[in-house]
Amino acid sequence: MKIEILGIGCAKCHKLEEMVRDVVTKEDINAEISKVQDFKKIMSYGVMTTPALVIDGEVKAAGKIPSLEEIKKMFLGK
Repeated sequence: MKIEILGIGCAKCHKLEEMVRDVVTKEDINAEISKVQDFKKIMSYGVMTTPALVIDGEVKAAGKIPSLEEIKKMFLGK
């Protein structure tokens, strides 16, 4: 699974990254996590507000921080 956290480095972006890493670790998910701070790349996803969470190329959340449960559901499909 490829996970991208889109954001320019704001506090919410850092919080989302922390939460994503926490879920990946606790659920033992095999994932490659990367931060995308390049504005052009962020815009290429059609994202207008950050933070945003992209899983395997699909934007799952933008402009808000999903709850831990929501993140877990996005990763595990439950």
